[in-house]
Amino acid sequence: MKTNEDLFKIKTNDVLPSQGKVLISEPFLVDPMFGRSVVLLIDHSDEGTVGLIVNKHLPMTLNDLFDEFDSLAPIPLYKGGPIATDTLFYLHRLKHIPNAIPVSKELYLNGDFEAIKAYLLQGNRAEGMIRFFLGYAGWDSSQLEKEIQEDTWLVSERKFTQLMDTSASASEAWKEALKEMGRKYETWSRFPQVPSLN
Repeated sequence: MKTNEDLFKIKTNDVLPSQGKVLISEPFLVDPMFGRSVVLLIDHSDEGTVGLIVNKHLPMTLNDLFDEFDSLAPIPLYKGGPIATDTLFYLHRLKHIPNAIPVSKELYLNGDFEAIKAYLLQGNRAEGMIRFFLGYAGWDSSQLEKEIQEDTWLVSERKFTQLMDTSASASEAWKEALKEMGRKYETWSRFPQVPSLN
């Protein structure tokens, strides 16, 4: 006979993290930063891990930070993580940007910001091409592996088009990422974040 505890048992999928893969938080994580989050891994090595939370909007736009963007349509800003929250990071599909760091197929991090600005000021679209973040997420050596063993995260892969999609809300993006993992994990998307409040 299954108990309520069995019903809400969470188990990770045992996929190893690596650059370009995605972390999906387990449904009961109530941390205000990482609860219901989807995190793109920018770098992963024996020394530690760096990622960007891709589904948490900030209540401001890039236009608020740069006067020269006043004439452009609002460009969303995202909360990349709790570290260096005064530093701008940008994920993009523009392979011609000097000094950009390849993250995964057709996705790059940062690079020459003047080239990014020129791209935008020439009237090119940001939507689907560039996403901007303040801050990043970081884990010390073996810290992420420990959290995965504790069933805090699923490790997945998402297409670059999905990672660049800004149309979904934070919870919708989290649920969509789970649905792609299959029926077992799609069920997680319907769990209440705090089971005792259900």
